[in-house]
Parts: sequence; C-alpha cells; structure tokens
Amino acid sequence: MPALKSMPASKTVGIEARCAATGMRMTEQRRVIARVLAESADHPDVEELYRRCVAIDDKISISTVYRTVKLFEDAGIIERHDFREGRARYEQVPESHHDHLINLRDGTVVEFTSEEIEKLQAEIARKLGYKLVDHRLELYCVPLDDPKS
Repeated sequence: MPALKSMPASKTVGIEARCAATGMRMTEQRRVIARVLAESADHPDVEELYRRCVAIDDKISISTVYRTVKLFEDAGIIERHDFREGRARYEQVPESHHDHLINLRDGTVVEFTSEEIEKLQAEIARKLGYKLVDHRLELYCVPLDDPKS
C-alpha cells in the first residue's frame, strides 16, 4: 500500500511576509485578508473569505476582497483552484508540493502527498518522451459509505 501523508494545515511563511518581499503596499484591510487566508485550514472561496474578514473588520467590502485576492494571485502568493463547484477557491502557495482529494458530497478538500504517485507521474512522462516539470493532481471522490455511490 502506498504511503500517503496528510498535509498539516499550518503555514510557516505567512502571506504578509510574502507580500512584503514583493514590495506590495499593505493596507490594514489587505493585512486582515492576508491573515485570514494564511490561517485558513480549508480552501475558502471569495464569499467565505469575505464572511471571515468582515467578522474582524466590518468596513471591508466584498470588492476589496476580490481585488486583493486577484492581487495576491497575480503576485504568485496564493493559488486559485477550481474544484468543479463553479467557484474558485484559494490557498497560500505551498512551500512543498501536495495534491488534493475533493469530497464531492460536502466539498471537503484533503491535502496529501504520495512519493509513489510522484515517481509514477515522472516515469509516465519519461516513457512518453518528456521531463515532468510540474503537475496538479485532484482526485474527485465520494465517501465509501455513501449510498449514492
């Protein structure tokens, strides 16, 4: 059985530090958005991110959240994911590679790593005449005990 490892939710290099490293001007509202994103154990969409931010600073508008998320994404600080739900979800650019398993019933996203999968992907690319330089793996699943499956 391949060794799978769930990824810890903690982020050791904060979004604020990455913004500072790019020379980005950080308003207090951007700081709130950055902190909420960095502390998120899930992959929030903009609407959820807005709800969390407004609980901290009720002066933050949804348009500010949209603009800031776009700014962070364009700067390579956060990644956008489309997990087949019709809405983009975001996470801090990880320090190390991981893949995602998405529960289609409740939208839960599980981050994991597997050396066996990594080796297999590189081997497949090599056999087809390529060198693997990047990839994104998303497994769409339903629970084993799901009566609909």
